[in-house]
Amino acid sequence: MVRAVRKAVGDEVTLMCDYNQALTVTEAIRRGEMLDDEGLSWIEEPIRHDDYEGCARIADALRTPVQIGENFDSAFAMQSALSAEACDYVMPDVQRIGGVTGWLRAAALAHAAGIEMSTHLFSEVSAHLLCVTPTAHWVEYVDWADAVLASRLEIKDGFALPSEEPGNGIAWDEAAVKKYLVG
Repeated sequence: MVRAVRKAVGDEVTLMCDYNQALTVTEAIRRGEMLDDEGLSWIEEPIRHDDYEGCARIADALRTPVQIGENFDSAFAMQSALSAEACDYVMPDVQRIGGVTGWLRAAALAHAAGIEMSTHLFSEVSAHLLCVTPTAHWVEYVDWADAVLASRLEIKDGFALPSEEPGNGIAWDEAAVKKYLVG
């Protein structure tokens, strides 16, 4: 599958693989070893999100970096993962990690550990937070909220350009919100 995608998109496109916690440690290592020479930037969430010992075994066995963190529920969870050497990269979710304060705590931990930090969803807010993250890596950009936003996160030449307006980066289109309101 990775070879087919690579052939379709070319060498300039960065590819990652996300197993979304679907594998066992043994299967993650087996598949990861097969993917080690395919040029992936990372393998994301190969096993259950809170099995840091298992993640560490996988990260140690593979040459391809392992990314985890979208399910960290606090900076303490991230510290546990970093202490276990469970990953090569982290990608907290601003909503789950504890908002802006939790993000800043996590960013300090990533910086202290020398681990690159990406975002998980909420790209409008997360793009702002990466600007103050010393080990900023990738913004996970999805346009799921665009239908109800008055202004969208600008993407130019593959880079997210956070709004310079005051606030957290989200401006609601109230008419669209009303249109899609269920209840």
